[in-house]
Amino acid sequence: MSAKAVREANGKAVLAKHLPSALGENSNCLASCQCVTVTSETDLKQLADGTESWLKSTELVAKPDQLIKRRGKLGLVKVKADLQQASDWIQERMGKPFTIGKTVGNLNTFIIEPFVSHEQSEEFYVCIYSHRLGDTILFHHEGGVDIGDVNAKAQRLDVPVNSQPSRDSLQQLVSAAPEAQQPILINFFAALYTVYVDLFFTYLEINPIVIHNGLVHILDLAAKLDVTAEYLCKDKWGDVVFPPPFGRDAYPEEAYIADMDAKSGASLKLTVLNPRGRIWTMVAGGGASVIYSDTICDLGFTNQLANYGEYSGAPSEGQTFEYAKTILSLMTKEKDEEGKVLIIGGGIANFTNVAATFKGIVRALTQYQEHLRDHNIKVFVRRGGPNFQEGLRVMKECGGELRLQMHVFGPETHMTSIVSMALGKAPIPNESSPDASDSPRLSLSLDQTSDTPPPRNSRPGSGSLAGSGSGGDKTGDSAGAEGSAAAPASRPLFSKTTRAVVWGMQIRAVQGMLDFDFSCSRDQPSVAAMVYPFTGNHKQKFYWGKKEVLIPVYASMETAMQRHTDVDVMVSFASLRSAFESTMDALNYPQIRSIAIIAEGIPENLTRKMTAAAREKDVSIIGPATVGGIKPGCFKIGNTGGMLDNILDSKLYRPGSVAYVSRSGGMSNELNNIISRNTDGVFEGVAIGGDRYPGTTFLDHVLRFHAEDDVQMIVMLGEVGGVEEYDVITAMSDGRITKPIITWCIGTCGSMFSSEVQFGHAGSAANSAMETAVEKNKALREAGANVPSNFDELGTTIKKVFTELSDAGKIPKRATVVPQRVPMDYSWAQELGLIRKPASFMSSISDERGQELSYAGIPISDVFKEDLGVGGVLSLLWFQRRLPGWALKFIEMCLIITADHGPAVSGAHNTIVTARAGKDLISSITSGLLTIGDRFGGALDESAKVFSEAYDQNLSPMEFVNSMRRQNRLIPGIGHRVKSVNNPDKRVDILRDYALENFANTPVLNYALEVEKITTAKKPNLILNVDGVIAASFVDLLRTSGAFSREECNEYLAIGVLNGFFVLGRTMGFIGHYLDQKRLKQGLYRHPWDDISYVNPQDLNNDL
Repeated sequence: MSAKAVREANGKAVLAKHLPSALGENSNCLASCQCVTVTSETDLKQLADGTESWLKSTELVAKPDQLIKRRGKLGLVKVKADLQQASDWIQERMGKPFTIGKTVGNLNTFIIEPFVSHEQSEEFYVCIYSHRLGDTILFHHEGGVDIGDVNAKAQRLDVPVNSQPSRDSLQQLVSAAPEAQQPILINFFAALYTVYVDLFFTYLEINPIVIHNGLVHILDLAAKLDVTAEYLCKDKWGDVVFPPPFGRDAYPEEAYIADMDAKSGASLKLTVLNPRGRIWTMVAGGGASVIYSDTICDLGFTNQLANYGEYSGAPSEGQTFEYAKTILSLMTKEKDEEGKVLIIGGGIANFTNVAATFKGIVRALTQYQEHLRDHNIKVFVRRGGPNFQEGLRVMKECGGELRLQMHVFGPETHMTSIVSMALGKAPIPNESSPDASDSPRLSLSLDQTSDTPPPRNSRPGSGSLAGSGSGGDKTGDSAGAEGSAAAPASRPLFSKTTRAVVWGMQIRAVQGMLDFDFSCSRDQPSVAAMVYPFTGNHKQKFYWGKKEVLIPVYASMETAMQRHTDVDVMVSFASLRSAFESTMDALNYPQIRSIAIIAEGIPENLTRKMTAAAREKDVSIIGPATVGGIKPGCFKIGNTGGMLDNILDSKLYRPGSVAYVSRSGGMSNELNNIISRNTDGVFEGVAIGGDRYPGTTFLDHVLRFHAEDDVQMIVMLGEVGGVEEYDVITAMSDGRITKPIITWCIGTCGSMFSSEVQFGHAGSAANSAMETAVEKNKALREAGANVPSNFDELGTTIKKVFTELSDAGKIPKRATVVPQRVPMDYSWAQELGLIRKPASFMSSISDERGQELSYAGIPISDVFKEDLGVGGVLSLLWFQRRLPGWALKFIEMCLIITADHGPAVSGAHNTIVTARAGKDLISSITSGLLTIGDRFGGALDESAKVFSEAYDQNLSPMEFVNSMRRQNRLIPGIGHRVKSVNNPDKRVDILRDYALENFANTPVLNYALEVEKITTAKKPNLILNVDGVIAASFVDLLRTSGAFSREECNEYLAIGVLNGFFVLGRTMGFIGHYLDQKRLKQGLYRHPWDDISYVNPQDLNNDL
């Protein structure tokens, strides 16, 4: 969710902080902001006797601050009260239930403000809200509780993206106000809009705003902020709270999952709807999670639905375990005499390893097995995607071993069929059985023929395009969102010769694109180059069928465009922080005609700027927050369509007659499956993205599909929130769309809940009745679209329309296409258990795998418990003075931790190879030590330098990160290949905690930890690593121990004392490896030739 409501007190505090500077010389018109938030723990008397003395001398207003609308009409405002009266009024209501419509909630947070005596004629209404094309300011000269229908009576000023309201337009907006008040209103609204944009508000309503004695008073306020802009605005917002909607309590489990989500690259969401409900869901995918909730509610079980949530974006086994464990803990708190149901569902994944996530769920089920049996819980499972057979097998074995009532199904079962089974509305058929017939084929290549579905673990093959669209020169009139923006021309976006540049080092996604290209018999790979500004220009190895090819990687988009003039598509895997900048850069090159932006969580103001710039240049943007799109037989974006076995199963290697557009990326693969099972296949499919303002709309793509002669019918999967579906209705009404459209809008359950629920996608929230899924489906049906009664019937409706077109002779016969053989990747074959590889050498002294480093089988924490070390010796030999005991202990800890990190790293590897060659101890250790440098073990000095210099220069952590980003420099001491926020490095925890507990002061370490909070919000493995924590802590040790002057501190850092710790510590490990190999009597080591890529010199100049 991007737009989140804030408490009134927070909203007023933000405005009070920033409006004066925006008003400038007119700031004297702004009344002071005084307010106090009151909870059950607030001592009003203490506040009145202290910092808030105005409470005792001013008439007061008291009201709840819990996102409740129309409080005055509900009798929830106490006015003209003294402190005792306000306190009594609040205490009478504190903790008590209150009913608003069908919502019941407890009143627990109030606000007290000074009462502003004024006349009705001094009350005004203003509201600013954002939409795709810009912002709208609504004003009415008669504000207050009796404002009525604002949309019908208020004056309206539309402010396009990238513009500011002029004084003339503001003058016209407030023209109905008393003339004497107009200059004040104009100045205030100009400043208010500036703050609104700068602080990334998405909604701001003040009713009333009062002008009394020349001062502007903000009496009642409702506001929403774009939480995706937190990395830009956190300091400006201050301590803002985003409370749950009235009527729904905040649960600690929700906060725990939200914290996991914030620290993870995956998407993890949880909302508890009814903790006593019988039906619990654990669904993969934002779109799928909504559809499962829809189906449960459609079957009449709304009151029994306990939760809404999703896990998606390839969460790790550990993250899925924590997510599942949290749901099971909630589910098993109370028994229900009828028993309970757990639905573990999802669509067909694009790139998530189903087996890995299911293993996490199995761990949680195992931990809660007794509770599951005791509570009579039935479990229903349905999933598809990469390695789903192994996932289903593991899940089914779990059900048997734990004696659970579990039913397991795969993609051959309609996605939501398990809901009817679980709720007793449909019989339970024979389940998916991961027996030998379904197990991975013992083959490393594929040679399947086209339209006969292959075994599910085969890898797909080829396809020549049977009939490319001849409608490419057609264009159609298209309207943008709200019917007023010119859309990119209705031209084909992709063909069999499309060439793309990929922004970001997404090796797996690029290889997937090349495998798809090869299976479709393209003449050359669709990926011409990659752009990654954090490395110099180089070439990256990929496979083209069996052949290894090199694809160039450039540090700049400019170089890529100069050297690859045939590229017209950019696939951007840039992070949410980099996506805006990289997209705007790409728009500077006229050859780029389409951009796919995968990142989720780009601030909405930036998204709208990108979209506006793209439309001006007639560039189509797919996304943000998307998996992309696919044109069978031609081109696929990134991970779209999933693994190659799904490409083949869904016939995506050759075109069909059906085009589709969806918001959800996860559901796009489910649509591939549904369409392939009920028609001759997909012609093209696009997921426009789940954010509120995708770069292109439903209508943009529907009109583009409509212009293709080979597209005979169109499928549109809409959803709750926004009004883009109504643009399609308008196009149907005015005759621009005449081909059959099958459509369904998900989120029909939204209107059935007693409190507001924000679904998985940022745009999945209805702000009016017409934005609900129910109203959209009704309007589409009335306009002539083929709308099923629910999602379960979508496939049936698609089949019905396709059959009618086929019977009418409108579906052409397509030539049989034979897929081309695609070898299976070594890593994937290993994942499926098809191959095994002997280890290159043995090591028995250390093991860096798992949760904690160990030496000779002893965990690192146990080594410290034995208090081993030579800190006292080093304090004399290196520093010529005795350091305090806490400093000696820290030095010993650093040496122990840096002593070894397993046989796989370069220094230890060199030592082992040299020892096995028969060389002596000194030669072997030296070969290891010579590998120490900037890339291995030598980051301590540089890390200490950048953190201490940034701290000394008073740069804020965000300024420091942004500065390093502008310089295209990686931050030394940040990042780990294996460890992450969710899989923390035990070594870092030990050092950090010791320093924080024992050092006199840790300013540089604290600074580094603040930097870590920013970097891990971008990517969970960008943690403060061992180098970083040693470096930052040792700067603090030198500066705060009292043993060194500042000049001496700087000198020791300059001469490389920190790298000395690494050299000395690691030498102990190198000696151990040497002795270990001698003891194990290991022979001469020779590296296997099949682990070496032999590249011909001429290939080095090949642009592939």
